[in-house]
Amino acid sequence: MAGETGPGEGGVWVAAVDGVDTPTVGRATLVAPLREFWSDPKAAMSAPDGLPIEVGGDAGATVVPPVLPEARVICIGLNYRDHIAEGSFADVEHPPYPTLFARWTRSLVAGGVSAPTNANERGLDWEGEIAAWVGADLCEATEEEAREAILGYSTFNDLTSRIAQKLTSQWILGKNGDRSGPIGPLVTADEAGDLRDGLRVQTRVNGQVVQESTSDMQIYEAGATLALISQTLTLRAGDILCTGTPSGVGYARDPEWLLHHGDVVEVEVDRLGTLRTPITGPETR
Repeated sequence: MAGETGPGEGGVWVAAVDGVDTPTVGRATLVAPLREFWSDPKAAMSAPDGLPIEVGGDAGATVVPPVLPEARVICIGLNYRDHIAEGSFADVEHPPYPTLFARWTRSLVAGGVSAPTNANERGLDWEGEIAAWVGADLCEATEEEAREAILGYSTFNDLTSRIAQKLTSQWILGKNGDRSGPIGPLVTADEAGDLRDGLRVQTRVNGQVVQESTSDMQIYEAGATLALISQTLTLRAGDILCTGTPSGVGYARDPEWLLHHGDVVEVEVDRLGTLRTPITGPETR
């Protein structure tokens, strides 16, 4: 599934595509206007509009993430033990509850869209991971209810401005740079399977593997985390949980390795495809 601009309600529709690799180019089939889709995703998918369109390229519709402007994007900060061990929290006992922070939807972009560096940073850091899409409202949900409410998953890259992130104990500034949240097409849960099955997550920079793990290595499972969140705030269909990144990030390397103009970073996840993001300079912000 992918968000597209097309006819109707503000021009933003959800469309189905055959391929999951990005950039998304070629044939697609309209499913429903964006807001109508998220009012009842399963009904929309069972009776799609069906109109074929061309997406991407010079003549096709522009590809955008299928995200509502008011959606919450909640991220797990430390969810793989090997990632905790490589960073500044290595000597801190991992807590019984996940470390959560927020992204704003404005930071999200489709695969293939460039991510700019910031003039006050040494470069951008990569964090390849999996995003889970909430498909039904959740309030005081059980873990099983939360798992059942996951509509599907996408590749995600939590591109990070490390200097901004570490100015204080709150990470939001470093996690919301312009176009710093590339996200891939939504693959439904029945096609992707359960993250506890161990989907392979791999990140590459200019073709070189920099991260590799499997989703069964996560400390805080997606359903349990959504259930925990729902005890405090009601999750809505269209909200997103980004499930964290494994070891191999750039700032923890010796020497440090960060992304600069001309680099290309790819996140590949089993069954979810490959998310490709070119990096550009500060002048492209």
